[in-house]
Amino acid sequence: MMLPPERTGHAASADLIARRAAIAEAVAAGVWRTDNAPEELEIGGVRCLRFLPSTESRGTVLHIHGGAFRQGCPEMIGPFATALATRCGVVVICPAYRLAPEHPFPSGLNDAIRVMTALNTGGLIVSGDSAGGGIAAGLAARNSNEAPALAGLALLSPWLDLTVSAASFATNAAHDPLFSGEAAREAATLYLQGFSPDDGRASPMFAAVDNFPPTLINIGAGEVLIDDACAFFDRLRAAGVESLVEIIEGMDHVAVTRDLALPGAAQTFATVAAFVDERVRAV
Repeated sequence: MMLPPERTGHAASADLIARRAAIAEAVAAGVWRTDNAPEELEIGGVRCLRFLPSTESRGTVLHIHGGAFRQGCPEMIGPFATALATRCGVVVICPAYRLAPEHPFPSGLNDAIRVMTALNTGGLIVSGDSAGGGIAAGLAARNSNEAPALAGLALLSPWLDLTVSAASFATNAAHDPLFSGEAAREAATLYLQGFSPDDGRASPMFAAVDNFPPTLINIGAGEVLIDDACAFFDRLRAAGVESLVEIIEGMDHVAVTRDLALPGAAQTFATVAAFVDERVRAV
């Protein structure tokens, strides 16, 4: 799957700059700091955090953070990544991919590809939350006919369709406090900057999925993204891909990566950990 050339974007708005600054201040204040501090390094020319298990590693998980393609950082994934590394005995890599609107599609996906390629490890498991789930699925589509094959794909409240056309954007609008059709359309515009939202290279919903690895999809029942998650699961099953969708009542968007104490987060974490265990054993 050939990607289009990278393009020059435009400056972020004052509001977005302020939101990013608030995140940076929270990182500096240690909001997501963990007892087992991650290593900071470059992989494929991309800044990454590497979270190590307390024992010899059984495998590697490449996790792509969310933030609607325009904000967020790997430090925010720290508590989830540390818990997963400890529970499953795996290395967890979180890249700081380039963000829109300064770096529109396909810059962020290219960064993730660079990290995946540099890791060059058989049995790699890829995961992602929200927009990071979309990039993770984009990695699976990009890697579907290449070696080494991915061992598994875990999508947590993934944003897979940038057309923002699913009915659940309206039907669940009152139940999803963290994401909305308006926010999605704004973020998609900043990310795509004229590229077609129904192109499978940007929206994995429209990509070929025949050669996807075993895939886990986790989503809250009240999320605006639930229709997309279920539609993608249906596509995977129709293509014969081993897949599972877990729908959790009362769980907000990407609860497990925001706070392991949030409703539904413990159940999600247990499911993800079991999936990682299974995929590590299968390699």
